[in-house]
Amino acid sequence: MPAVLGLNFHHDTAAALVVDGRLYAAEEERWSGVKHNHPTRKGTLTAPTRALQWCMEAAGLEPEDVDAVWAASMRPNPAAGWWLAEEREELAALLPAPLGEHLRLLSHHTAHVLSGYLLSGHEHAAGLVIDAGGSSLGSDFGPGRERITGYDLWPDRIDRLHQGMPAVVPGPVGPRRVHSSLGHFYRNLAQRVIPPGDEPEGSMMALAAFGDPQRYGAHVRELVRLGDEGEVRIDHPWGSADSSTPLLLDGRAWTADNVAEQPEHKRADLAAAVQEIFAASVVHIARHLQRLTRASTLVFSGGCALNSHLNGQLAADSGFDTLFVAPAPHDAGTAVGAALYGWHYQLGQERLPVPTDAAWGPNPGALPTITVPPGYHALPHLGLGLPATVAALLAEHRIVGWVQGQLEFGPRALGHRSILAHPGHAATRDRLNAIKKRAAYRPFAPAVLAEHATEWFMSAGDPFMNRVAAVRRCRTDRVAAVTHHDGTARVQSVAADHQGLGDLLEQFRDLTGLPLLLNTSFNRKGAPILRTAEQAVAATVELRLDALAVGDTLLLADHVPDPRAASLRTR
Repeated sequence: MPAVLGLNFHHDTAAALVVDGRLYAAEEERWSGVKHNHPTRKGTLTAPTRALQWCMEAAGLEPEDVDAVWAASMRPNPAAGWWLAEEREELAALLPAPLGEHLRLLSHHTAHVLSGYLLSGHEHAAGLVIDAGGSSLGSDFGPGRERITGYDLWPDRIDRLHQGMPAVVPGPVGPRRVHSSLGHFYRNLAQRVIPPGDEPEGSMMALAAFGDPQRYGAHVRELVRLGDEGEVRIDHPWGSADSSTPLLLDGRAWTADNVAEQPEHKRADLAAAVQEIFAASVVHIARHLQRLTRASTLVFSGGCALNSHLNGQLAADSGFDTLFVAPAPHDAGTAVGAALYGWHYQLGQERLPVPTDAAWGPNPGALPTITVPPGYHALPHLGLGLPATVAALLAEHRIVGWVQGQLEFGPRALGHRSILAHPGHAATRDRLNAIKKRAAYRPFAPAVLAEHATEWFMSAGDPFMNRVAAVRRCRTDRVAAVTHHDGTARVQSVAADHQGLGDLLEQFRDLTGLPLLLNTSFNRKGAPILRTAEQAVAATVELRLDALAVGDTLLLADHVPDPRAASLRTR
């Protein structure tokens, strides 16, 4: 059976391997401990060395066993075709010789869109990729980079049919070409809304729920103009990485340097206006793609597809019957898309089954070999009784670290490296925000048994926690810890056979009547989701969690009663 390797050498460095119809994938940050695995300086290329090594070892392959190697190109500036050969040589030099010799490049946005389309199960789909920037457009489109790209996707062909293009704007020494980005626009404004120390884009999306989009809506709408045929034009420099040019609002200058001086309620109002106009812009492009392709399904990827509120609006307003957001729409997902491209389009293999989970990484290792830390004691060998034991703890509003099976790929904890809690009390949300050192306005996501999702939410959610849905009003008082200020939640739908959460959710439902749990990533502030049992123990102690479940062993804080010793009162 052929084996195909996909790689991403830039930020969110990652490796993915498809062999025998199975996908192995991991992000380098889970070994380096540096979130997004940012290079030491901008433009530096790094190989996903340890992620690649794990993929090969897990599949039992040697480098000479790999038939094809693909990576996403990210060269920003060249205007002609020579650049692919030069970048390929540079990247190949970072790999062992047999792999480097096979390396070929495809465009960054094509790798993005295929990380969704080739896992979607749909024959015909429109594809949309929006991010800060991708590969050079080269001589086909003129100078510039991929910013907004639309596709018509079929099992036997990939047609690029929409491309965001540079614009000519006045400059101090005459006209110049500017290639604005919706991804940069959102980040640029987020840096004027969110103080340093919190991730700007995700925090602004959360803060927007508390704001009035009308206060600054007219002003922000002047910065973004929507034209015919899906055109989006952003006034310079608001679609660039420039965060120092003052944005004048209410007679005040807003910059990244003075963001902490702006009142929070006004920052929320600006966040709400930006979120509304950003979402309207993406819906505008999507509707154009629907007219071009007449497809019933939209596949969405790229960094902007991490905006779960946008995705909820796309699902409702884009004109498509179905929205499929790539399981890992950020740049790490280009490694998956590159591998799937080689597997299907180059080697002619059947597409992989539609996943309901992204547990494509390494197992955590065994907990019993670890020294039990002070303040905790171990309950080993719980076997099949572990889910019932942990469900009883969660029913009593204990906060539990949960480390089960293979590591998730992507930015969301999907029930393999998670912190779990009862979804019923707002106080639990506040305690968790304090534990994780997050802003108090940040929400937490529910993981819900798929067959019960529409009983609690206005849509079925997403297996990869990539879109919001409105919480049913008759249910909000029972799930206060996962209901955001605007009445929505970022819903993870969990299949009954989910190896991380399925049994636990069923046990929790039987105890409490609630088929859902609060699910958040198991990590320290500013660090990536953890990988190993050893890391989980250290984080449990540092975060002062009530318990940690790894495999069939439970570490229980000494102040917490043994849930097996008595019948616990549930709420």
